[in-house]
Amino acid sequence: MVELIEGRLERLGLTPEQASRAAGLAPDFLDRLREGRVPVPRGERLRRLAEALSTSVSYLVGLDPDVPPPAEWLEEEQGSLGLLAGDEEGLLRAYRKLEFSAKAAVLLVVRRMAGPEEAPDAVPAKQVRSGRAKP
Repeated sequence: MVELIEGRLERLGLTPEQASRAAGLAPDFLDRLREGRVPVPRGERLRRLAEALSTSVSYLVGLDPDVPPPAEWLEEEQGSLGLLAGDEEGLLRAYRKLEFSAKAAVLLVVRRMAGPEEAPDAVPAKQVRSGRAKP
């Protein structure tokens, strides 16, 4: 992808900073992408980058520009939506690749490592008197 982006920058006479800003990204985003310090953009960031480079998402992901990009390239990463941290997202991706029995084993290990779990509807012990919760 970096080579395709650089080709578009050269063709359009843009600097990486200009293209990044036009896409609503940090000015050093394309430099960090080239260095492998940020993940390849997906979803809305990828769409905006393609627009800033006057090209299509399909072209940027290495496909024929007339072929629609795979849906996964257009989906937002959960981490970018603030739903998962990067390490959580990595764990989830790896977990999804496991077979059912391996998933069950991983869950068992993680639950044991996490310690005792309170039931969400449990009444804290301080509030319980004679079997009834305090008002």
